[in-house]
Amino acid sequence: MEISYTKYGDYFIPNLTVPDKHYNIGKYGMLRREYLRQHRPAAYTVMMLNGTLLKHLDDVDKICHKMLDRLVPQMAEREGVTEELKAADQIEWVRRMCSIKSRVEEILYHDYVYEEAYENEEI
Repeated sequence: MEISYTKYGDYFIPNLTVPDKHYNIGKYGMLRREYLRQHRPAAYTVMMLNGTLLKHLDDVDKICHKMLDRLVPQMAEREGVTEELKAADQIEWVRRMCSIKSRVEEILYHDYVYEEAYENEEI
């Protein structure tokens, strides 16, 4: 990586820029950013200076949303949370679906958001 500098008075200031590509960082990407910033500051700084932080956060967010969209229906089917249950007892259906979503999110947090092994693959 080559960094250029601009001289201002007696100081050389690095010409750092943010990549032109726009990323929509969602919930899981923001959680990952906070984890890296607070618990892995060296990795956070390296990724920011390399220009790979935003792409990494976007990748984490996309992976988590795909997994959520895939696992929630699978778990609902496996646990018998059906449209018939929704029609018969809406409160029970909502309770079970919230439970399923919560469990899936715990898996995502463990495997992608707060996982050090995943972090090391990306750097």
